[in-house]
This record gives sequence, structure tokens and C-alpha cells, in this order.
Amino acid sequence: MQPHRPLLVVENDVWARLIGVVLDPGTAQERRDAFADFMSPDLPDFQGWRDRVQKAAGLLYPSTVRLVDSQAELRNNLGSAEAAVVESLSIGKEELAAAPHLKVVHKFGMLLRNIDTVACAERGVKVLGIRRRANIATAEHAFALMLSLARRLDLSGLVSIEQLPNSQLPYRPFDRRYTPGANWGRFSGTRTLNGNAIGIVGLGEIGREIAVRAAIFGMKVLYFQRTQLSAAVEKELGASYRSLEALLEESDWVIPQLPLNSSTKGFLNRERIAQMKRGACIVNVSRPEVIDRDALLKGLESGYLGGLAMDGLYEEPGRSDDELLSFDNVVITPHMGASPRTNGLQDIADMIKEIAQALAA
Repeated sequence: MQPHRPLLVVENDVWARLIGVVLDPGTAQERRDAFADFMSPDLPDFQGWRDRVQKAAGLLYPSTVRLVDSQAELRNNLGSAEAAVVESLSIGKEELAAAPHLKVVHKFGMLLRNIDTVACAERGVKVLGIRRRANIATAEHAFALMLSLARRLDLSGLVSIEQLPNSQLPYRPFDRRYTPGANWGRFSGTRTLNGNAIGIVGLGEIGREIAVRAAIFGMKVLYFQRTQLSAAVEKELGASYRSLEALLEESDWVIPQLPLNSSTKGFLNRERIAQMKRGACIVNVSRPEVIDRDALLKGLESGYLGGLAMDGLYEEPGRSDDELLSFDNVVITPHMGASPRTNGLQDIADMIKEIAQALAA
């Protein structure tokens, strides 16, 4: 007699696929190899990590893991499922009615707005969530980009007269008999985050992580999204709601923290960039395509935008002659926001352990 093998239904997120790579022996070797290669910059021994997580999973290994891409697929596969993992797909009364054996729902994130927690409680289905380390790292990266622009970190290592650009020559020392000697190279363009207004478009999981950090920096935190948060959550985040137009007009830093889809592609277009405060900067740690490239270039060329900091170019890998790289007030990193990859690996390991414990209870 074959031992019982739990069935997990998992939303087909690129990271959540790791649940199947760890728990389901039927996962294609090609997929395992692809993940081992992807993790290699930060975790050379992927197989060792996989073995450790399997061991910690107890009776949850081995499991059958079904990946689903739509709400209909989710409902159609819940009949024998004991656990479900979702990120954007919903778990409500209809899904619970189709899942008589369901014991646990795990949100791949911490905001449970797509899960009917009351209905789950009534059915005795445990609801779990996780504050994703990758989201925290992305928020930290947003501030690394902001600080790079604000504090002119492009000047790092420029410590001698010989290194001064032609625009700063000849060197003219300050009269130290009367004045301090700071910024002896007479560089301009530095900013202070404290007291600046930051406008976040979309207070999802990463947007909230950014908001919390902005408040600590003493920034005025503004946000816009389709649904205003409750007063209690706004107070917790230190954030104030604005219409999109008001946010663009008031913000010194604009962060479009949006998923990429047909409605958000080119969200920051020519008209919306023109609504921004002259000299304001854009910081983007979501997909580059949420900003219209032509409008962005025009804003930088005209000097209307004060700067751009972005994690990744419109092409990956990018071109060394990309026009965006020609501006002194542009900082681009090669899609590093969520790194190191061990962030996501630990998230997945924790989720598997929590699901195993919930099923064993």
C-alpha cells in the first residue's frame, strides 16, 4: 500500500514553484537544474539546501504539488487538496466549498486581503502568511538608490584635485581662515531625504516596506492607490492619502510601486511626468515598463526631472550605449533589488515548515 501523499495546490509564481522543486519528486529534472543554476551566485549547494528543507518538512515530503495559473484552475484542483498557497489568487467561500479536505491556506506574503479569513475560520482552515525577505530587500534597495542620487554617491572615490572633472577646474580652495572646507570640489546637486515628500503609487507589500523606512528617515509619506487604507493602517505606516494628481504635484520623490500588466504599462507617461514637481526624482524598483521610456528620456533631457534611480533597464541584459546611462543624475542597477537569493529561499523554507506543522497539528 502506497503511503499517503499530501496534495498542495500552489499558485504558479516563479518563486513559489520552488515548493514543488522541494516537495514533489515528480518535478522535472530540467526545472530542478534551472533553479540550481539560478541560485548558484548566492547558494552553490542548492541540492544541499533542498535536502535540508525536505528533512525539515517531515511527513510533508513527498507531496504532490499542482501549479495553477487562474482562479478557475485553483477551484478545479482543490477537491483533494490539503493545503493551498496563493499570492494574488483568492480563497473565498466558493473555493472552500470545492475543498472539503483543505486544512491550511498559506499566503505568499503578509497581506491577507485576497483570503476570506472569516470563512476559513468557520471551516477550521488555518490561514498563514509571511513577511517576505525579498520584499524587505527590495525596499532597502529603493533607499540605496535614493541615497545614491541624494548624496551624489557617484562621486565616491573622487578625492584628489587630479580627479576633478573639467567643469570643476581650476581648483579653487575656500578661504579656510574664515570658512569650513567641506565639499572642497564645489560639487552641487546633493539633497537631504529628511523633510522631503515621497509619493508611493501602490501601497502593497513592498510599498508598505518603503513607507515604513521613509517615515524613519523623516520623510513626508504620501500614497495613492485605488482603495484608501483605513485610518489605523495609515497611522501605522505614517502615510497620508492623496489623489494621483496631488501626489505627483507634491512629491520630491515618486515611486511607482506597481505590478506590470496592461493597465500599468507606461503608467508614468508624458502627461503624468509633466504633473510632477519640477526637479523631483523617480525611483523605480518595480518593472521599468511602468514608466514610458520616451517620456522619461524627454523629462531627463529637458532637465524637468531631477533624477532617476531604477533597478534594471528596459532590456535585460541592457546595452552599454543605452541613452539612460548618459545622464549624470541617473543611477541604474542590474535588477538586484530582491538579492541575495537566499532571501527567497528562506521564505520558501519557512512556508514549507509552517504548512507541515499545520497539517500535523
